Amino acid sequence: MSGPRLQVGRRVVVDTVRLATEEVPGVLHLGPGGWRGRLAGRPIRVRVADGRVEVRVVLVARPAQDLVALAGQVRAAVAAALERLLGLEAGSITIVVDGVGS
Repeated sequence: MSGPRLQVGRRVVVDTVRLATEEVPGVLHLGPGGWRGRLAGRPIRVRVADGRVEVRVVLVARPAQDLVALAGQVRAAVAAALERLLGLEAGSITIVVDGVGS
């Protein structure tokens, strides 16, 4: 007999990714920048395959941010949240910085 198992819904994974991303200080908001924000789809896409979570996050950075460092911070925050809070293994985590806001 194996130990207890936890199953989490896709919405819980998306919310965890959203909260982890929004906690990174250089993130202005989720979603594409400019006029496309209203027309674009979801800013967070999640796929669970073979026990690993693949994530794609589209965001707008605050001004004067080192974008490479920001993407790394978001990636690390998302991976840590998935593993620590949900017990899921992070697979690929793609961060798309679609703009710099003011």
